[in-house]
Amino acid sequence: YPSYQAVNNQDFQEKFSKAWKVELSPEPGLSLLDMTHGGKNGPLKAMFIMGENPALSDPVLEKVRETLNNLEFLVVADIFLTDTARLADVVLPAASFAEKTGTFTNSERRVQMVRPAIPPLAGCRTDSDIIMELARRLDYPMDYESPAEVMEEIAMLAPVYGGMYHDRLEKGWGLQWPCWDRGHPGTPFLHKYYFTRGHGRFVPSSHQPPSEPVDEQYPLLLITGRIYHQYHTGTMSRKCPTLNREADEALLQINRHDAEGLKIKNGEMVEMTSRRGTIRLTADVGSEVPAGTVYTTFHYSEAPINLLCIGARDPLANCPEYKICAVKITAAK
Repeated sequence: YPSYQAVNNQDFQEKFSKAWKVELSPEPGLSLLDMTHGGKNGPLKAMFIMGENPALSDPVLEKVRETLNNLEFLVVADIFLTDTARLADVVLPAASFAEKTGTFTNSERRVQMVRPAIPPLAGCRTDSDIIMELARRLDYPMDYESPAEVMEEIAMLAPVYGGMYHDRLEKGWGLQWPCWDRGHPGTPFLHKYYFTRGHGRFVPSSHQPPSEPVDEQYPLLLITGRIYHQYHTGTMSRKCPTLNREADEALLQINRHDAEGLKIKNGEMVEMTSRRGTIRLTADVGSEVPAGTVYTTFHYSEAPINLLCIGARDPLANCPEYKICAVKITAAK
């Protein structure tokens, strides 16, 4: 549950069951990869995806597409027709950040208000309106009068947000959780004076090699990441001419030594292949990456890099091993 409250904790389960007036399962739900990599006979029959683009952002994209294409029903709510939305049975046009009231929590735990600069475009609805209308049609009315009332419920049920209300958030640059009550100033620094658990715990760690090492068939190590001018799967940033002027295509950074051995020239179109697929992109020959390694980004649907990535994941966090896999490079035919 929100605020790191374990689903299998009976006290937390009873609290949320009482607040939401439903009987909740004590079993934790599926992880992201369990949902999107179930394949043709996966555990889910329908999905409702809001503001996410797993058909481009998840690893092993062929498995994701197989999963989504074999659902009995797929609904996507988004502000643009993403790769995922193109696979949907129904697309619900959503309002952008500039068209709604609410809050965002950023990576430094800061909760800030957003307010509408313009009303939603014709046919578009806010996230809360979409969820409440769907709930009503599913016989579970969620009649919140305003986003402020939603935030009040969050404060009531999620202790780290306990002191966050719209009237406080409107007065400055937001508050950082944990913020336990209305009198709490927020927490700019976690563990500033002490650790939550008491003493700090140091755990010895050893290097764990990549799940897929290079070999004679796939001799290069692919590292994936981001670039400054694009954001995630480019759903919004690639609509901006200025950003596209700076970075309008996927480039494969490759060391000069490797490029010479493969007879690849700077600016040449190449094919990059892993055990899971092949994509085409432009070579960027230089010294930014060491020999034996190539680097590119995942922002571009024309070069869906996650088609190549491996499906291995961290055994505890379930985070995919996005960043590293074995590939080979050839000049495009």
